[in-house]
Amino acid sequence: MQQLLFAVVLFEVVVIMALSFKTPIRKLLIMSLDRAKRGRGPVVIQTVSATVIVLLVASVYNMMGIQKRWIEDGAVNPTDEVIMAKHLLESTLMGGLLFLGLMIDRLHHYMRELRIRRKTMEVIKKEGALLEGVKARGLDEIKTLKEEIMSLRKRQEQLDSELEAKSKEIRTEKTSAVALQKQSEGFLIEFNRLLEENQDLREQLHTVDSKLSRSSSKKNT
Repeated sequence: MQQLLFAVVLFEVVVIMALSFKTPIRKLLIMSLDRAKRGRGPVVIQTVSATVIVLLVASVYNMMGIQKRWIEDGAVNPTDEVIMAKHLLESTLMGGLLFLGLMIDRLHHYMRELRIRRKTMEVIKKEGALLEGVKARGLDEIKTLKEEIMSLRKRQEQLDSELEAKSKEIRTEKTSAVALQKQSEGFLIEFNRLLEENQDLREQLHTVDSKLSRSSSKKNT
């Protein structure tokens, strides 16, 4: 059993050393530990750990019994010394086995968390770079829109000035049209007056002609 415990402890030390340095073996070990923690792996590990703990407690209990016999007898038995040394060595190896196993579990957990965080950071960096690109494009679009707005404002001011000039021309033409209308009305009134005077003169001439005709006829008779 001691040889097996030595081999397991040595294997755990090698695993810890391999996990502590960035080597191709570390990636393989991490993948193996990931698979070991899936399915029935955790149950097997817990069963083995519980068995080792029971053996450790039994060894400690046997050592306490031997020490109690030494106190009661007042003498040290060579056989008990050998058994005591054997139990002490096995207890030390089993305690080291459990401790190193816990270290491997924690190292694997922290390395997996670190790997997940690194992937998350890479995703965040990519998203940040993408957002920076979108932001830069957005700034360019905003700059272009501002330039278009300024151009449209200038065009609007130009159209406003043209509209004002056209409005002034229309007002001037309206004023001229009103003046011409008034002038034409004056001409029309004057024409009507002259027409009436002409009519009066015709009537007067007709009257004079009638009188002359009558006077001529009287002279002839």
